[in-house]
Amino acid sequence: MENQKPYTILVLMNATPQWLTLNRDERSDFVEKELTPIFVRVSKTVTVQLFDSEYFHASVSDFMIVSTTDLDDYKLFIELLRDTKVYGAPYFEIKDIIVGQENLFEDFNERFKKEKQ
Repeated sequence: MENQKPYTILVLMNATPQWLTLNRDERSDFVEKELTPIFVRVSKTVTVQLFDSEYFHASVSDFMIVSTTDLDDYKLFIELLRDTKVYGAPYFEIKDIIVGQENLFEDFNERFKKEKQ
């Protein structure tokens, strides 16, 4: 089987007043106790990076870059997040989810070249 190119998924979020009214210790505690176990649970196939963007964007205060070759494990990751206050309070409004694969056009160019032969 050909190596699966990883999916890169951008999860664009905006912090809600419920999140912003937590003090910094409460936020850190939430990440440590609620989110880190989820990140660890899916870590064999899913990597998650957290970014702040509130200084540069009016409607996206934070975003995640998720990388995986296993979309089922990514879906598990999102379902587990949905069971937390990230979605439930909600602490964050999910503004958009964007999925892509790096330089995928090159794969299709190669495929089309082979089909023309």
